[in-house]
Amino acid sequence: MEIELGRAKRARRAYTFDDIAVVPSRRTRNPEDVSTAWTIDAFPFEIPVLAAPMDSVVSPKTAIAIGKLGGLGVLDLEGLWTRYDDPEPHLVEISSLDDADATRRMQELYSEPIKPELVRDRLAEIRAAGVTVAGALTPQRTQDLYETVVAAGVDLFVIRGTTVSAEHVSSVDQPLNLKKFIYDLDVPVIVGGAATYTAALHLMRTGAAGVLVGFGGGAASTTRATLGIHAPMATAVADVAGARRDYLDESGGRYVHVIADGGVGTSGDIVKALAMGADAVMLGVALSRTTDAPGRGFHWGSEAVHAELPRGRRVAVEQVCDLNALLYGPAPVADGTANLIGALRKSMATTGYSDLKEFQRVEVVVAPYGSG
Repeated sequence: MEIELGRAKRARRAYTFDDIAVVPSRRTRNPEDVSTAWTIDAFPFEIPVLAAPMDSVVSPKTAIAIGKLGGLGVLDLEGLWTRYDDPEPHLVEISSLDDADATRRMQELYSEPIKPELVRDRLAEIRAAGVTVAGALTPQRTQDLYETVVAAGVDLFVIRGTTVSAEHVSSVDQPLNLKKFIYDLDVPVIVGGAATYTAALHLMRTGAAGVLVGFGGGAASTTRATLGIHAPMATAVADVAGARRDYLDESGGRYVHVIADGGVGTSGDIVKALAMGADAVMLGVALSRTTDAPGRGFHWGSEAVHAELPRGRRVAVEQVCDLNALLYGPAPVADGTANLIGALRKSMATTGYSDLKEFQRVEVVVAPYGSG
């Protein structure tokens, strides 16, 4: 439904996760009888959780821990871990900076060149632990580093930016030919963010195995304030899920996974993202709250360290519990920031669904309790 903003402009109403709620059906189940497993390409996972490629969330150590707990840790291959032999002192420094100095100093730290040998070594460290290996690059860096990444033995390759398009136009450099790149690559590729039906459909046509949904909605992002661009996540996920459905018919049965990325801070947000059609969620701030997160009580993304136009900031987060308790409990708090998978199981059981595919059919109502 369109709304008239003025005589010259109309807009479509869009909804955030705060605007909606799932509704129980006539059937209930025991949480023990619910499956949260999913598979992308040939890689099965016990929980629909990807850890976002952010230095405050994923180190090689935490990527391994998340993998052993049933999820997927995605390492930022443009972060401190691939710029410094020992990034720990810099992570400690970032956690001790005054707010007024944080952006400038982080820009300086992230100006150190990326070292291909560190990209290789960090991925090899994760592979040696026997978990699925995933690394992320921005579209701008992909052409320079992807051969190093693939040679290191990555299982899933993530191309992640504020927004990723299949039709990037540039007058100053040669843009990444996403379709040719994915076709020539030997590993499945997850791309994003995308926030609309059309953008997602075009990304699916490139051969991507998964599409990240989101634009400027993370807790540490200031994209909405800086660029005036924002994608209310409930609508964005549903639109991209619609593109997946139509592409499934168009391609003769090729299923592309939809991954909600941004605005997913609590267990309730995870529930709503899956209810709107996501196959999994990519978590940033939710995992930065663990006592073993590299950010040491702070959270930031790559947008916060952009050399010319930062579109994010370092934010303080309350450290709730360790990674195992954050995912599986017991929860020491009652605000949806811990025992995320236990809460998802409880919601699925309460609404009567036994697996994630079924849960995508749950009834959803508009219930605007907040204004996020």
